[in-house]
Order: sequence, then C-alpha cells, then structure tokens
Amino acid sequence: MTRTTPPRPLDVASVFPELAGMARTATRLHPRPGAPTVRESSVGGPLLWPAGEPWASCSLEHDAPFKLNTPEEVRTLRRIRAREDWTDEDHAEVSRIYAGHDPSLLPEGPHPLIPVAQLYARDVPGLPFPEGTDLLQVLWCPFVDLEYREGSEAVQLRWRRAADVADALAAAPEPAYVGTYELVPVPCVLHPERIREYPAAHDLYPALADRIARWEEDASADYRDDLSVAQGWKAGGWAAPFTFRDSGGPEELRCPQCSAVGEPLLTLDHTEWQGETPSWRPVEEAPGASPAPTDLTVGRGYTLQIYGCPADSRHLPVTVMQ
Repeated sequence: MTRTTPPRPLDVASVFPELAGMARTATRLHPRPGAPTVRESSVGGPLLWPAGEPWASCSLEHDAPFKLNTPEEVRTLRRIRAREDWTDEDHAEVSRIYAGHDPSLLPEGPHPLIPVAQLYARDVPGLPFPEGTDLLQVLWCPFVDLEYREGSEAVQLRWRRAADVADALAAAPEPAYVGTYELVPVPCVLHPERIREYPAAHDLYPALADRIARWEEDASADYRDDLSVAQGWKAGGWAAPFTFRDSGGPEELRCPQCSAVGEPLLTLDHTEWQGETPSWRPVEEAPGASPAPTDLTVGRGYTLQIYGCPADSRHLPVTVMQ
C-alpha cells in the first residue's frame, strides 16, 4: 500500500515569498513492519553485502552502565508485545528480558554493527549518490550514545553499486549483545514518497523567523509542526527543528575530516506523526495505526539526523540529535 502525506494546511510560500527559493525535495520513507529482502530498500532489514567483504564493526569502548540483551531476546520481546493476550509465561519472559544481563558478560570488541537502513537510488532519487553508486547502507553500534557523533566509527555508511555484488552474504553477523533494544529497528519495508519542505526556523535568518513567529499568533497552522519540515523517517530535505537552541540564523555542519559543509542524508524519527500534529499522518492509515512502526528511539524520543561528507564518501558521517 502506498502512503500519501496530506496537503499542507496552506501554501506558506504564498504568505512568505522568500521561502519559495528555499524549498527542498525530501523523500518520506514511510517504513512499515515487513520482510524486506537484500534487493529492496528497507529500515532494519538485510543488506546487500558482498560475501568476501568484512562486516562493519565498532572497536570503541563501551564503558557506560547498561543492561545487556541478546538480539534474539529483542525479537522475542517484540513478538510478545505484539500479542493482545499475554500468558503468565509471557509476563515472566518479558520481566526476564527487561532485567537484562550483567555488563561484565560483554565480550571484548570489535562488535558487529547492526543494519539501520538500506536505500536504493531508484527509491530516493534526490540523495547525492557518489558517481558509480546506486545503493546506500547505514549501520551503527547498538551500545553507544548516538546523540552527537562527529566522525565516529559507531555510525558507518557504505555506498555501493548494487550490480557489483554478485555473491551476497547469506547471513550477517550479529553482536553477542545490544545495549538497548530501542536502537534495534524493526525490519520494515518502505513506501517512499517525495514531498516539498521548507527550512525549520533555525535555518532562517532572524528577521524572517521573527515575522513567521508573529504571523503564527493568529494563523490556523503552525510553521514548525505543519508547514516546514516533515515528521517521520526521511531521506534528504532540511534539517529537523532544533530542540536545544533558539533560532539564530543558518548554521553550517561541517565534516570533521575535511570541513566540507554537510547536508542531511537520513532523518530518523521515533514517530511518523504526533498526536498534537496529525497533519503528517498519511491518508491511508487506519484509525489506531501505530505512529512508531520501527520501534526505534534515540535519546528520550528526539529526532536523529545523519550527515555525510559531500566531498568524500569515505569520510565517517556525523550524527546530530535535534
């Protein structure tokens, strides 16, 4: 089933003509639980990985206190939570999983990364694929704090030409444990949809941001929540609204290895829409549908964006929580 974003409550560029030249095309991914294959774009699904290529790994030390779970326990927890009626055995199993394992059981690294997303160029034509590539793979470490990582091996990108992968890896290695199930996305198929976005307030010059704020006092729509940056998972587009600082004009985020100005590659949001801002809910969604299909949460439910280096695709990405 396709997913369609409802029209915006109004054309904000007709009210503020300066915005017309700032529009960007983004691709809302609309992930939904399923069984994607390596030949499909996905969130949390299997990757088209060459059989002879070492799997991506992280050798960072994991010294923060946490309780461990195995990947299979994460899958078991989700199967139980999906049931309407729990048995006594289910309650006991959930309690055991939530209790976790002692951190001392974590083996020494490096630890295999887990798949976060796989995007084929045919599904996200607006992404800046390096010449000769048509596949982007995103992996990360399910232990570390991802809120701000500046060129860390905890988050890695692989740009590939899918036709070059003649012999694909049959089964990806998994870490012995994960630090939190909330960093392990549910395998999801995608329903890509191209939309138009305008900058969040923090990417506007103060004078324009102030005019929009005054206009909102009597407007029927909210610029941040309804008219600018889309909610949910998306590729490309504008940076998400900042939660931690006020508008103060455009701010550049640069690659720490070469200082090239980066642009958002992938936005990961724990919900597709929010109860107080339902305008981003796809028109096809049934009443009662979950706004959090990936079951993935970063921090306390904020939005995480991954920036790649436009000058050299081999440079490690930057992650920013907004």
